[in-house]
Amino acid sequence: MAGIATTCYYLTLSSTSTRNTWLELKTNYGRATPIRRRNLSIRAEVNFVNAEEAKKLIAVEGYAVLDIRDKSQFDRAHIKSCYHVPLFIENTDNDPGTIVKRTLHNNFSGLFFGLPFTKLNPEFVQSVKSQFSPESKLLLVCQEGLRSTAAANKLEQAGFQNIACITSGLQTVKPGTFDSVGKTELQDAGKAGLVTIQGKISAVLGTVLICAYLFITLFPDQAEKLLQMSPVR
Repeated sequence: MAGIATTCYYLTLSSTSTRNTWLELKTNYGRATPIRRRNLSIRAEVNFVNAEEAKKLIAVEGYAVLDIRDKSQFDRAHIKSCYHVPLFIENTDNDPGTIVKRTLHNNFSGLFFGLPFTKLNPEFVQSVKSQFSPESKLLLVCQEGLRSTAAANKLEQAGFQNIACITSGLQTVKPGTFDSVGKTELQDAGKAGLVTIQGKISAVLGTVLICAYLFITLFPDQAEKLLQMSPVR
């Protein structure tokens, strides 16, 4: 109809290299008119999987395994052909406060659990960036699942978009699930210190008690004779 002007509107989603976006309104007159400017946070979701699902991610989807545990656990056992970038590194600082904390740690956690005295690796994100692009598919692994979750958050903030973690870590992995390298099984790589000795003693004592119980239950007559033969003081 004459005298009536019509305008076509186009809604465009634009983005910047910093992954911020804004909305822009365009008209058929060729001029862009912004109707609302708003920073939108675009974040990829971390994919939490079990050991079997993780194995498929590696074999089928080409995920690279990034082991973020400390060196001591990595050396005990790790998945074959994985990459190692520790989230925590050994703390060798010699300021008075650190020396006191390290001494207390070594006399308790270090002695009983074999845990090294560590600090957050300040070069973690940069070290990963030097080996992988933000588009790389990464399966992060640690022993209990806590450190890999923290590492995933750091990498996500740094722009990595395809990240997966094993729920509850390598301690839940059954023997033989992955080809591994090291002197122990993957699920036992976090065990060290006096706890391992105590564990072995407990296992032996448990076996002895079970055998004694079965012997008394299955052979009560023989068990009674043995008890009568034992000296009473």
